[in-house]
Amino acid sequence: MMNSDTAYNEAFVWIWLPGAVEPVVAGKLTRDGEHLLFNYGKSYLARDNAIPLYVPELPLQSGLIAPLPGLHMPGCIRDASPDAWGRRVIINRKLGVHGTKADPAQLDELTYLLESGSDRIGALDFQVSPTEYAPRATGTASLRQLVQAADLVEKGLPLSPALDQALQHGTSLGGARPKARIDDGDRKYIAKFSSTTDLYNVVKAEFIAMRLAALCGLNVARVSLTRSLNKDVLLVERFDREHSKAGWRRKPMVSALTLLALDEMMARYASYEDLAELIRHRFDHASATLRELFSRLVFNILCGNTDDHARNHAAFWDGQTLSLTPAYDICPQNRTGREATQAMLIAGGDRMSRISSCLAAAGHFLLSREEAIAIVEQQIRCIIGRWDAVCAEAGFAQSDRAFLWGRQFLNPYAFEDLRGNAVGLKVLADIARAG
Repeated sequence: MMNSDTAYNEAFVWIWLPGAVEPVVAGKLTRDGEHLLFNYGKSYLARDNAIPLYVPELPLQSGLIAPLPGLHMPGCIRDASPDAWGRRVIINRKLGVHGTKADPAQLDELTYLLESGSDRIGALDFQVSPTEYAPRATGTASLRQLVQAADLVEKGLPLSPALDQALQHGTSLGGARPKARIDDGDRKYIAKFSSTTDLYNVVKAEFIAMRLAALCGLNVARVSLTRSLNKDVLLVERFDREHSKAGWRRKPMVSALTLLALDEMMARYASYEDLAELIRHRFDHASATLRELFSRLVFNILCGNTDDHARNHAAFWDGQTLSLTPAYDICPQNRTGREATQAMLIAGGDRMSRISSCLAAAGHFLLSREEAIAIVEQQIRCIIGRWDAVCAEAGFAQSDRAFLWGRQFLNPYAFEDLRGNAVGLKVLADIARAG
């Protein structure tokens, strides 16, 4: 952690309330050893339209609120903090050429909150002042600048002031891959770049998976492809922003990790089963939401996305109720062995990337076995029927298609251990791979 003469000891939390285009200060984060405590401001508690940042974690009440047991900071606050890529950019800025070798723990959480860009995911931001809101990185940057900056950070090289400002746009975004934000009139995007560690065209593979997911009927973020400096760039339209004549509205969000009261150290315990139970009790339109979540689980397995961890699921929060956000970060992962596992448990102790595991868990999603089989069959047929067209749309080379087809998409392991009326699913996939 940073030494005491350079570390921040407090940060003020600002929030865009539902429907608002300007933020108000909600309260203060204070360091208490290894923990961050939160305290709502009196002026915020006095507002008629005040909402809790998230309950049961931070209910509207006066006095210091400690993190839930096992957590070092409120999960809804951690959701607004940068993940691996954003931290890497900040380390590069603070520690220079040693950034690639630096331990992220050398910078504390308050530093990551206060040094990252203000246009972060959700509706929160963090300031050193309780009275003056000063957004960080409000300018614009070209794709060319962003690609150049991302390349330098990956190599651990220092950035020029102009490129440092350009990449500030991506410091508050989640995930491990190079990315930044882009504004384009009445739309905002997250730009995702290729990485020097990529073994195949991951950018186009994610585009294909996201497009196929939408064609299969899932609610997913809209995506498009572009190029800069001879590199592919995936543009993901942001769903946590809403443009109005008065300005931009921000939608409060919480991750599934926060919903399940877990942090990164406990993420391996996150499960679809527990998330489904929470949906039944706390979400709007629970039945439809459960069907959507089950469909996302199935598609993740069918496309080879094993990186479905609890930060890659999220919900909108309006102060009273929760609703599932569009799906995002659906990206086929490289695999070499026969078996594969999902990042989140499916039910009980089972995380095996098999359709049989999904069917066994169908009851947790209020689905019959027959309904679950029908969802899987519809997705398999959609993937088969739309594969060539979507790959052509992406300009995906035949060699890349061959790399993904039957390895990530419709991998044979996904169809092992199917019994009874589900055997036809394996036959359908076997025929597709053979063809």
